[in-house]
Amino acid sequence: MIQLLFLVLFAEGAVTLLLMVKIGPLRELVMRGLDQLKTGKGPATVKTLACTLSVLLASSITSILKIQNRGVKLGTVTPMDQVLWRTHLLEASLIGYTLFLGLVIDRLHHYLRKMVSLKKTVGTSKEEVEKLKKEHHYFKDKEDKVSSEIHKLQGEVGSLTEKLQKLKTECEQQEKRAVSAEAHVVSLQKQSEELLLEYDRLLEDNQILQGQLLSYRG
Repeated sequence: MIQLLFLVLFAEGAVTLLLMVKIGPLRELVMRGLDQLKTGKGPATVKTLACTLSVLLASSITSILKIQNRGVKLGTVTPMDQVLWRTHLLEASLIGYTLFLGLVIDRLHHYLRKMVSLKKTVGTSKEEVEKLKKEHHYFKDKEDKVSSEIHKLQGEVGSLTEKLQKLKTECEQQEKRAVSAEAHVVSLQKQSEELLLEYDRLLEDNQILQGQLLSYRG
């Protein structure tokens, strides 16, 4: 029993050392082994072993207390009791160290797994940050291009506005000229009508005069 406990204790110590100190790929191998141990029926087996060791630890402590009480009652401790006391004390110490190292290994595995997960998250976050920086530069360049195009279009709009205003002014001047020309045409039409009337009147007077002249001759 004691030799088995020493073997388990040394194995746990080696596992703890490999988890605490990174020696080549050994830490990854130990982590994979612990991952497999915590899957399937592994946790139930580990809990059963822990409960068994706890019972053995309680039994050893009880035996130690009984031997001490018997020595107190007798006033002396027999050589056999001394051997049994030392044996139970060694077993209790080994079982206690074994349970403690098992707990340490479990916590180290948990925190190392969490650290690996955090490193992956940090790596992913860095990649996302780099991607966002690239997108930011891309959109900034695009924004600069769009801004320059907007300024160019604004200049063209200003030029077109000036041309439109100039065309409006010319159109108004043309309208004024057209109105003036139309008024002049109306005035000329009135003058033409008056001249036609005067011409008709002169024709009538001429005919009258010709009639009078013919009557004088006759």
